[in-house]
Amino acid sequence: MNPHTDAQPDLVETAVQKANHARRWWILAVLGIAQLMVILDITIVNIALPTAQHDLGFSNADRQWIVTAYALAFGSLLLLGGRIGDIFGRKRTLIVGLVGFAGASAIGGASVNFTMLVIARTIQGSFGALLAPSVLALLASTFTDPRERGKAFAIYGGIAGGGGAIGLLLGGILTSYASWRWTLFINLAFAAIALTGALLWLKNDKAADHDPLDVPGVLLVSGGLFCIVFGLSHAETTAWSSPYTIGLLILGVALLAIFAWLETRVEFPLLPLRVVQNRTRGGSMLAMLFSTVGLFGMFLFLTYYLQGTLGFSPVDTGFAFLPMVALMVGMAQVSIRVLLPRFGPKTILPIGMCINAVAIYLLHFVGLHSSYTGHILPCLLLLGLGFGTGFAPAFSTGTLGLQPHDVGVGSATLNTSQQVGGSIGTALLNTVAAGAAASYLLGRAATKANLKVALLHSYTTVFELSSLVFLAGAVVAGFVLQRGTIGTLTSLGQDDIDQQLAST
Repeated sequence: MNPHTDAQPDLVETAVQKANHARRWWILAVLGIAQLMVILDITIVNIALPTAQHDLGFSNADRQWIVTAYALAFGSLLLLGGRIGDIFGRKRTLIVGLVGFAGASAIGGASVNFTMLVIARTIQGSFGALLAPSVLALLASTFTDPRERGKAFAIYGGIAGGGGAIGLLLGGILTSYASWRWTLFINLAFAAIALTGALLWLKNDKAADHDPLDVPGVLLVSGGLFCIVFGLSHAETTAWSSPYTIGLLILGVALLAIFAWLETRVEFPLLPLRVVQNRTRGGSMLAMLFSTVGLFGMFLFLTYYLQGTLGFSPVDTGFAFLPMVALMVGMAQVSIRVLLPRFGPKTILPIGMCINAVAIYLLHFVGLHSSYTGHILPCLLLLGLGFGTGFAPAFSTGTLGLQPHDVGVGSATLNTSQQVGGSIGTALLNTVAAGAAASYLLGRAATKANLKVALLHSYTTVFELSSLVFLAGAVVAGFVLQRGTIGTLTSLGQDDIDQQLAST
């Protein structure tokens, strides 16, 4: 059954949307908790890694696989997860994702060795790839009124942007006062709350798409994303010049290029190119990609600086980020509900990224004894302003105008850009930091004082590069994004969009 010629699935989907609309704010709470759980797991385990390593007795070389296993499964399976939601219904997919994620978290928390923990993290990432697109797709299909949609996506964007900092705080508290295992067991509580809400308030939606699964497309895109994420992780632990790193990255790009070519020729593509060729959605996805490169780098290396240089505890580090999170959530409301409808994404998203570029550039002036209140806090507040202005609105505009049968795969594509951006940021900036520290120590004695300065130099170099990434992202997004307000962009029907695509 082709959804472009048979309207019955859309009529059923509309009925479900109306039922969900009556419970929309409860549904937002459920989806927010589910999203928070997925975002938390990107950072909450990082804080616990040294303790887990000591407890289970694995090496420094193996330690990175606890993070990489999750990222590999999550990043490479996102498009498939979005398509599964379209085929089998998003409520069912959400429930399966929650149960699977919670089960994998329980296994991880109970791990008795390194292998068991890595397998659990891989399963977590797989179910996260099923869960995340369903959350965003349900949000996009539940909130259709432009004013309410803005408010809902502002909250969602704040959770997505601030979840990493909350993960640092929660990870520090649980590791310090309970056990590293509770950084995984805590997911059972989040999943139980979200699962109860989903069963109570979400109506069973029918499949939005009955097209057969594009198996070659699944294999190509999953393999391509796997090679890229694995190649970036390999670069982080070895070098960019490693033949394995270069080979994996080339193979990943080649597989994705073949995938893009294939999608123009198959009858039922996994990723219909209309999803990304629309300039508003495509530009938002590019903005998300660049933003998460800088976002992950900022969280990671500012955490290193606060703990390693200024001597903050894990708990203090988490609290240090909270002002940024609070301002981000508040500014997201203003940006999506006031600024975006008036000025449109072509103006708002680049401005937010430019604010981030300035904030992170100012961070690169930190020293060995910089004051948190005098130097770090103003930069964090500026980052909250920038992320609230440019990052949160991208979640709304990245799914704007999608038809019901495209919402799942569109949400998955937006999530993929976020995950790949984070992987690029972590690998690229770690490699740059290591090179900067080694460069500083050339010709100098490896004294304790010189080592501290070398680490500081690596952090400031990363902040400077992150600033340039945000600036480049602002230029690219400003060039690609379509001019117009949200009202005029939303009013474009599918025929208008298709006509625009045909003319480009």
